[in-house]
Amino acid sequence: MMDNRIYQDLIRNELSGLYGTSVLEEMDEIIRYYALYDGKRDGEGKDLTRTNWIKKLINDESRHMCARAPELRFIPRNDADKAAAEELTQWLKDALDANGWSEQLLKGVRDAFIGKRVALKLSYESGKGVALRFAPSLEFIYSPDDRDTRKVDKAVFFYGTSPETITDKARQRYWKQRYRMKGNRCYLDEGEFDGYGRPVKIICRDHDTGLDFAPVYVVVNGGLSGDLLGESDVRELIGNQRAYDRIKSDDLDALGYQMFGQKVFTDATEESVKSIVIEPNAMIDLQTEPTSPHQAKAQVLETTFAYGDHMTQTLDRLQGDMHELLSVPRITPDLLTGLGASGKAMRALYWSLTSRCEERWATGWDTMLIWMAEAMLKIARLHGEKLPQIEYTLKIEHLYPIIDDEEDERAQDLTEVAQQARSRQSYIAKWQPDVKADAELAQIRKEKAMLEDSFTADAGRAW
Repeated sequence: MMDNRIYQDLIRNELSGLYGTSVLEEMDEIIRYYALYDGKRDGEGKDLTRTNWIKKLINDESRHMCARAPELRFIPRNDADKAAAEELTQWLKDALDANGWSEQLLKGVRDAFIGKRVALKLSYESGKGVALRFAPSLEFIYSPDDRDTRKVDKAVFFYGTSPETITDKARQRYWKQRYRMKGNRCYLDEGEFDGYGRPVKIICRDHDTGLDFAPVYVVVNGGLSGDLLGESDVRELIGNQRAYDRIKSDDLDALGYQMFGQKVFTDATEESVKSIVIEPNAMIDLQTEPTSPHQAKAQVLETTFAYGDHMTQTLDRLQGDMHELLSVPRITPDLLTGLGASGKAMRALYWSLTSRCEERWATGWDTMLIWMAEAMLKIARLHGEKLPQIEYTLKIEHLYPIIDDEEDERAQDLTEVAQQARSRQSYIAKWQPDVKADAELAQIRKEKAMLEDSFTADAGRAW
């Protein structure tokens, strides 16, 4: 994490106007969201018992959305380009796998849910090919194109390279990389700077990337039309999380007090009360006050206050509200017992969360995937990779980790094949994706012919 003063100076230098002011003002807010996600509760007391529902629910939401990375496939617009489309699909899969795509996507989505937005940056590394990485909102700033806010006009990436304990700005160091458009060309500046913004080491300046676009795409989480900052899912959960932690802590404190009843001594001398020792097998020499008409006695008052059911209901309601806010279903053993192993029932249970994830895909992430595939091809070709050039549509299949009624679906597909509503080739392509459908059909015909010839021969001998 960079020093706050350096961060503020950098924003002032790179962004201007109301937008720059807004980015500057939200810095502390985003830092607080990440702290809450990590389980810190500022101002709630050191002894507060915490159950981190914020982290669990955001992890559940992001895990459902992209624990299984979406399947990307180039679909040619001309049938003659099928082989080329398959080549491009395999190239894209290999390039993404080389970059640890599944892990990067999951963490990038999680950063967007917490920090309002995330940036995908593409580059090219000699010997490795196209490289990609996601940057959280505290490690980049950007300004969009005036005519199309989905395009980036300027993006600046940065992070501190010196220990946070160094306060001398002359000894502080941070790395900065800036992509900026000038006309129809993208230029790159990169280097290391001190706390005053003075260059310490210049890697490149005004470097022509050869691209007609900035290799950066920013996904904004939520928001309305024209929102460049986004919304954090953490914000929706803060109130309920704070109330949950406070009630649970109060309950533990109350439980601790209830374990020890209140000792009461009546009509006893002050000296005998002071000499009492509370410990196992201890003897109590309780003396009656001479002026008292009654015999001295000791007793323990146990609490009779019953609040358990009400507290349980309150905690359950708070937990339910947090689940409802992020559309994450509450899965209990009893609920799973009632549902059994039905894929349809599980899909119905997760329908609200799946719909929320589909909304996220439709409002930025799918567009990012389309841009990414096209940009990766352009960057690879620019650096000499020989790839087919065809007209295509990128097919995106969202994969959710929900069990399916596979046997029922297979039976339904076979019924469609028998009724000639689905081709055999389509069935094989769906259920045996690693097998070439044409070769499989040819083998089936060959085996069928062999069986028919054998039957004919046997029938001839019998005659």
